[in-house]
Amino acid sequence: MQPRPEHPRPQFRRENWLNLNGTWRFAFDFGLSGEEKGWPSDPAGIDGEIVVPYCPESRLSGVAHTDFIPAAWYHRTLSVPQDWQGRRVFLHFGAVDYDCRAWVNGRLVGRHYGGSAPFAFDVTEALGGGENQLVVCARDDTRSGLQPRGKQSGGLRSAGCCYTRVTGIWQTVWLEARPETYVDSVWIAPDLDASRFVVTPAIRNNRRGLRFRATLRAEGKDVATVASAAAAGAALALEVPDPRPWRLADPFLYDLVLELVEGGNVIDRVESYAGLRKFHIEGNRFFLNNEPIFVRFVLDQGFYPEGVWTAPTDEDLKRDIELSKAVGFNGARLHQKVFEERFHYWADRLGYLTWAEFDDWGLDFGKPAALLNHQTEWGEIILRDRNHPSIVAWSPFNETHGHAAAHPEIHRRHVQDIVDLTRALDPTRPVNDTSGYVHVDTDIYTVHNYDQDPEKFREAFAALTPEARDGFFRNSPELTAPYRGQPYVVDEYGGTWWNEEAARQAEAETENTPVSWGYGKRPRSADEVCERIEKLSEVLTSHPHVAGFTYTQLTDIEQEQNGVYYYDRTPKFDAARLRAAFGAPAAIEKGETGE
Repeated sequence: MQPRPEHPRPQFRRENWLNLNGTWRFAFDFGLSGEEKGWPSDPAGIDGEIVVPYCPESRLSGVAHTDFIPAAWYHRTLSVPQDWQGRRVFLHFGAVDYDCRAWVNGRLVGRHYGGSAPFAFDVTEALGGGENQLVVCARDDTRSGLQPRGKQSGGLRSAGCCYTRVTGIWQTVWLEARPETYVDSVWIAPDLDASRFVVTPAIRNNRRGLRFRATLRAEGKDVATVASAAAAGAALALEVPDPRPWRLADPFLYDLVLELVEGGNVIDRVESYAGLRKFHIEGNRFFLNNEPIFVRFVLDQGFYPEGVWTAPTDEDLKRDIELSKAVGFNGARLHQKVFEERFHYWADRLGYLTWAEFDDWGLDFGKPAALLNHQTEWGEIILRDRNHPSIVAWSPFNETHGHAAAHPEIHRRHVQDIVDLTRALDPTRPVNDTSGYVHVDTDIYTVHNYDQDPEKFREAFAALTPEARDGFFRNSPELTAPYRGQPYVVDEYGGTWWNEEAARQAEAETENTPVSWGYGKRPRSADEVCERIEKLSEVLTSHPHVAGFTYTQLTDIEQEQNGVYYYDRTPKFDAARLRAAFGAPAAIEKGETGE
């Protein structure tokens, strides 16, 4: 059975595509000598096996090598369907960590830097008839400071809050056929107040006489169509009759058909979807579809016991969202990982909010190339994901206090540049410049607090008002911009350690070699954990000036065992009890002012 057979881009689907997942030939290249050995044109030396799209560190790949991998090589043959003749053929990678090159029949077809963004190479000219040879090389240096690694461990073993590394291909690889002139992308911006979608196409190899047409469908019926001369970057408005907003309780999605038309013939056709929703800020509150909302988020790091960064199946992506909703969360802060597009698809389908975050840990702000790598890939991610209604904010950084202290002006400039880029590429969403500790220019003021004592936790926020300028809510005051009345979110708290089996074995541990860990003094029972969660969460939901929270975290991950579920997704606690704590009515939603 082919692994991960579903279409990897549900918001941009063409009929002619071919999934390349499955068993490939594979080889490590510890000496970075594969090119000298001639592997691009003679891949005989690539003589092992791996299951794509799982990284070689994972068990699902069949390799399970967890030491550092400076380079990995892949090889497989491929044949292009006969009915693709006369079309451009593109080789797509969902994500490859980190520096990827590909050769077809010995010819270099492209190179991409970035461990999380998708990319595609036009391989048409390199293809021959019949069987073709595809060779891929991925270089990965997580200790260089030049590339982001997120929560991948910088040491030999997983430790603390860092886990198994990811190298090479970790998302679906596929072929796609396009005409000579084609729709390259389409930005679909919802405008709830005006009951419309604003559709902006990018068209490659355009020529006179073509028209771009967008058709909106609801429950299988056409409800609106707009067309004009094909012009890249020219926006069209799709007026929506009897609009049905995308809501958490009713995540309705409209289907979209996007076409290039010449005369009476459709020369390119893409299927997509969109949700008509509005997320905005007024003062210190969030609004979804013009109604106040408290963000009850969970920290989701997207690791899996068998697949590391890659979900074993599409159903696993869906299940994680269902598990989160089952215990009272209405969304997630996606932490130090760029989640695959299929996750966002399920969030769109299931009515689940997310803040999308870049995996920026590992970058050295003292190295200019690192900043360039960050800027380029973050832009690619925004362009990939800005059509998803479930994504309601962008977070390009996490906990940059170390960079701010070591390189204060470089930190300020780079964070500001990334915020400006984010707003330019997507002015429809607020930006959380850097989660926790320091801020430069942010629409959302976020802090992290892992105090396990509910009373001390309450005291930390006692002075918080929209007019406040000092106190805990202004972390590292010598480094960070002051609070100016934005929505205030404690976007990391809790993290309470609990693992029943590890608790029984705790006496066998030493301080230096813990079997597992979490935040705070270890509770004596699961009931004590739930009581702590209830009291900590009540501090935030009852506070008239707190706009939301993020509880750490959804699942255990390897040695970090502070999830509300175990790593295998089995429950730790009573779901109803958690649901009552995390889902309690929030003061800020009810308009309470604290006066």
